[in-house]
Amino acid sequence: VEGQMQVYRIEVQITDINDNEPSFKEIELEERISEATAPGSRFPLPEAQDPDSGRNSLQSYELSGDEHFSLAVQTGPGGDQRPELVLAKALDREEAAFHELVLRASDGGDPARTGTARIRVTVVDANDNAPVFSQAEYTVRVPEDVPVGSTLVTVTAIDTDEGLNGHVKYWLKKVSEMASNIFHLDSESGAITLLRSLDFEEGDVHELNLQAYDGGALYDTAKVVITVTDVNDNAPEISMRSALREISEDAPSGTVVALLYVQDRDSGANGEVRCSIDRDVPFRLQSSQDNYYSVV
Repeated sequence: VEGQMQVYRIEVQITDINDNEPSFKEIELEERISEATAPGSRFPLPEAQDPDSGRNSLQSYELSGDEHFSLAVQTGPGGDQRPELVLAKALDREEAAFHELVLRASDGGDPARTGTARIRVTVVDANDNAPVFSQAEYTVRVPEDVPVGSTLVTVTAIDTDEGLNGHVKYWLKKVSEMASNIFHLDSESGAITLLRSLDFEEGDVHELNLQAYDGGALYDTAKVVITVTDVNDNAPEISMRSALREISEDAPSGTVVALLYVQDRDSGANGEVRCSIDRDVPFRLQSSQDNYYSVV
């Protein structure tokens, strides 16, 4: 009114209300932890952000979901809270390959507001399992005339690890030179096949000692016992051990004129021999011991 002006400084203070919840930049988190990791190991987690101030800002973290993990919170130089994932219990990928956790951040408002992030922990395999054969000893019976190339038995070992640590290969650990020429072991499938014909008379039992290795050099052992059963593939053989070239016509009855040895290489009933002599001759066949016969 009087033509004078005056400047007054006015300061407006905005009082914070709890209108923001803590939030994570990513709400789906991935962690990869080896099952060989020692309990007590720590892994940093991302921090939540809350633009509110004072008590309305971020105040605490909480972890839920699995007994294998716990939460530790470190306080930084500026008072900021830094969450860490702590391995509380040893992992076993064969027991659980994944663990689902929930990280919750809370402010101090009334009521409190929260933000969450899901953590998926993938357990990375360690070579902590050796292969295990399905049987400690495999037994198989095969006839000696089984065709060459036949699969006699297939051994199997299981390794519960994954990838290279669970890939099993088979090897002959201990085998005789004869058996190594007769049998072939496929290192990938575990199939034992026949390389050449069997001969019961050459050997009726073959023992093979095997090993199953995984990619990390852990192994298991097993034995394969192959019993060869006899087939009647041998004819009886007669050999003359001694004989008279001539005999007097007045030789008494019972005079031995020839001594024979009869042998059949087969076994059991296939090796039992019955001998006879042509009829209408003045001789008879007399059985002796140990496969010997006398012509009298």
